[in-house]
Amino acid sequence: MNYFITVDGGTSNTRVSLVREGKILSSHKIALGARAGIDGKSPLKNALKEKIAALLSERGLESKDIECILASGMITSEFGLYNLPHIPLPAGLDELHRGMKKVVLSEISEIPFCFIPGVKMKGADFLTSDMIRGEETELMGILDQSHGNCVYVLPGSHSKVIKTDKKGRIESFSTLLSGEMAQALGENTLLKGSLDLNIDTLDEDFLFKGYIHCRDHGINQSLFKTRILKVLFDGTPEQIYSFFMGVVLCGEVEEILSYNAESIVIGGRRQFKDALAMILKGIGEKNVIALSEEDVEGSVTHGALRIYHAIKD
Repeated sequence: MNYFITVDGGTSNTRVSLVREGKILSSHKIALGARAGIDGKSPLKNALKEKIAALLSERGLESKDIECILASGMITSEFGLYNLPHIPLPAGLDELHRGMKKVVLSEISEIPFCFIPGVKMKGADFLTSDMIRGEETELMGILDQSHGNCVYVLPGSHSKVIKTDKKGRIESFSTLLSGEMAQALGENTLLKGSLDLNIDTLDEDFLFKGYIHCRDHGINQSLFKTRILKVLFDGTPEQIYSFFMGVVLCGEVEEILSYNAESIVIGGRRQFKDALAMILKGIGEKNVIALSEEDVEGSVTHGALRIYHAIKD
């Protein structure tokens, strides 16, 4: 089997990996993403050229040894390398495969790029519409038909709640700005003096308190309770952080529950994955499956390969 290179393009960062037989052999992170492309694409192009050359050099490979470069995410947007239109719902492996575009970008590499499209949900107006770039590939890497009637949750800077149909196709989805909201609130408001966003342990009781208070009283009042907990009640850093996370994730939890699926499968970043799983299990209404770090780690790469081979196999 030939080697592949995968490119996972985000808003702020890009990851480039060398893959063979489904195994990631080496990976490099670039601290540039689609946001940088607003001011010009040359820095990202140059960084990609350098990292692709480095991956080849590390293994003593040549361009001809690589079947193609599988690229997904914001790198397919107007600010990325190649603006590839979203495909409509329903969208699964076959639809994503047919929507791929093979392009040679000689200023980066003679290896052809295979760009994977994002997915759009076009409703009657902007309030009933949404779009994905990147999470469709991540989803295909963790999709398991044995999960049955479920929603998949991919928490992160832009969290996605995705409902799949019986054929494993994306049926509907919604986007929430949970990760960016947490960062913005924790770094750019008065809460900065009360919060430590680097804490990696959760107090389940205070996490649930934050969720319940926000559900009953709204996010505006609930956020300030984070400061009250710090100043008037000497809450521990873990308690304060956990309460804050419960508040921030309240809207996401309510959105997940609105899909009324039997099971909830959670992937994405551990910080948010663990918090969501705790809250949802505390509610006790659904079967909650929090994927392992191993399952999540290579999901974009595995999804890209599954999409590429969808019709071939």
